[in-house]
Parts: sequence; structure tokens; C-alpha cells
Amino acid sequence: MAWRAVARRRPGAAEPVQGAARALERAHRRLRSTAVAAAVTGAVLLGGDEDDSAAGPDPAASSASASASAAADDPRSGDSGPAPTVAGWTVVANPDHGIAFDVPASWAPKSRDWVTYVAEDDDPDEKPLVAMKAPAVLQEEWCASDGDRDGSVDHTPLASAGTRGNNGARSTEDVARTDSAAWVYGAYTQPDRDKVSTGPVTSFTTASGIRGSVASSRSSGVAKKDKCDVEGKATTFAFETADGDFASWSFFGAAGVDDEVPETTVREILATVREYTPSDS
Repeated sequence: MAWRAVARRRPGAAEPVQGAARALERAHRRLRSTAVAAAVTGAVLLGGDEDDSAAGPDPAASSASASASAAADDPRSGDSGPAPTVAGWTVVANPDHGIAFDVPASWAPKSRDWVTYVAEDDDPDEKPLVAMKAPAVLQEEWCASDGDRDGSVDHTPLASAGTRGNNGARSTEDVARTDSAAWVYGAYTQPDRDKVSTGPVTSFTTASGIRGSVASSRSSGVAKKDKCDVEGKATTFAFETADGDFASWSFFGAAGVDDEVPETTVREILATVREYTPSDS
């Protein structure tokens, strides 16, 4: 899995992503693409009124997230956010959508403006097709390699989890199915869609009482072209918010490795998903 930095000003901006991507790539050579952009990480500053749901439900994509702001040093600056519901865990809040969840202390929340997304490898504009905002990352430098042998080491995280808006989606079932498949395809199997399998969509209710749909996808037969190329998995929980909009929480990470995040932990994190009222700060 090769990572490179890509940035876009905002989901609906007229300016192509490509130019911003090149600028950020020059600034962060260590995050540059190795062989192919199978997974991308880019920090994007989005206004509070912007909806990251601009990314559609197409599972054809590559992955993303990297810092373009010093504000990332303070992941939740400007918003106190809710308190964690699990003792010893860390709260991860997306104030734009009023959604929070908890992660074990070993995870690192990114800033509220940090967006991880997937885009088709051969799309010159890196148009996001599925995304998560204000995520948390586990072992951000889990795997290091210089696949393109340019002297710059690229780092691949072990796992990420975050939330997004899904306005315009047909149903929570559709979001759960297509988004989980998109993360696995984009981050681990691209360009092979047939190496992604998605399980049945089932109902799930979080500890706070949010009822929605959940689905998990997994890869099989990923081509090992680089030492960081591994199998992957993803889980997406989609639900209707109190305002009547669709939203979702997603997890994606490496599978079949010694450090793989256990399914029990994924479900424990999922169970903490809840809505909250952001402060005006």
C-alpha cells in the first residue's frame, strides 16, 4: 500500500485537486507516492459549513490524509467536545456533524479539519469518492517503505476511523455496503475490485441508542508488490441523525497481520458512536 499527500481546498471548490496536491507533495516529500497511489492521506481545511458528504458512494477509489496546518498539533482546538464514555479511552469528535466516538488511548485523534478520503488512482484530479473527517489513527507510521526508491520513506498507518455526512444517500443499508467496500478497494486492492468481498448488512444499535445499518468488507489476494502491501478490512455503520440526515462512521485497517485490530475492538469502538451538540467556540 503506497501513501502520498493530496490536498483539496474544500469538497465543492472549483479549483482542481491536482494543483494543491502537487504543492503539498513538494512540502511533504516523505508522504509522496511510491509505485501507485493505492492509499492517500491529506489534511484538508474545510469550513464548518462544508459537508464532506460530497464524496459519493462509488467503491472505486484510492485512500487519503496529511497535515496542511499547524492546527493539527492541537487535534480538537477551539471545541471542548464531549467526554469519553469508556474509562481510559479518548474521545474523537466531528463538530461539523455533531458526532463523537471513543477509541483506546493508543489511538491518535487528528484535527477537526483533517479529512481522509479515497480516490481513483487514474483520476488526475484525485476526486474524493468516500471520506471521513476528524478521524483517529492507530500507529500512523506502522509500516515504512521506499517503494519508488526515490530516497523518501513513505509511512502507512495500521488503522483509521472517522465519521462523515452522507446526504443524498438512498439508505443506511446502501451507505454501509458501498462505503465499507470503497475503503478496502481504495486502500488495499486497487485496481482489483473482485478482491473485495462484503458481508451482509445487519442492524446495529449503539450504546447511546442510535439504530442503523452496519456492513464489513475484506480483501483477499492483494498483490504484494511492496512490503507495506497487505490485506485490508473495513466496517461502516450508517444511520439517520436527529436532524433527519444520513451520516456514518467507518473503520479501515490492515488485516491478516500480527497487529491487526481485533473485530471485538472494532465493535467496541462502534458501540460508542453518538450524537452531541458542539459548542459555539
